[in-house]
Amino acid sequence: MASIQKRGKTYQYTISNVVNGKSKPIRKGGFRTKQEAKIAAAEMETQLNKGLTPYLKTSPIDQYFDNWVELYKSHLSLATLKHYHYTSARITEYFGSKPLQEITKHNYQEFLNQLGVNKSKETVEKVNGHIRACVQDAVDDQIIPRNFTRNAKLIYTVPAKKKNEWIYVKIPDTKRLSFFCTTTIHGVFHIPIRLSK
Repeated sequence: MASIQKRGKTYQYTISNVVNGKSKPIRKGGFRTKQEAKIAAAEMETQLNKGLTPYLKTSPIDQYFDNWVELYKSHLSLATLKHYHYTSARITEYFGSKPLQEITKHNYQEFLNQLGVNKSKETVEKVNGHIRACVQDAVDDQIIPRNFTRNAKLIYTVPAKKKNEWIYVKIPDTKRLSFFCTTTIHGVFHIPIRLSK
């Protein structure tokens, strides 16, 4: 059974684990509440009971993301890759080399909240989309047990730019419009025109 310890302002769990006759306890910290640590410990114990070996080597998020981009996204255009490099810079800026295994949903939501200040919805959506896909692959590779980006709320403060609204004129209407403009400019007469829908 796991034991829960408070370390500073966060909680950590420790699970007894024996590998090849040697004691190799599994520890993970950074949980905001004792309950979060208990839930994560229970999930880890369930994996161990199913015979799944947890990924014990830590994976810094900045390195993992950059390697993931190089492996899966290197075929993209330079313009698209710029967006991934922007995401990488935001990850490094906020998380540094914090291991994926230590990032909680709470940590990630705080990151999104900070990212969204003076950013548009499109920017926040792109960054979140990149990280979400990367983290899901880490889950698939059993590096982490769950996707901490799931159900995250996107925060942004810059409203979307309004698109230019154009009026399109159908070809049959162009002759009428041209005639109307010409006669109006020359002051001959004013004709009310009706454009077809």
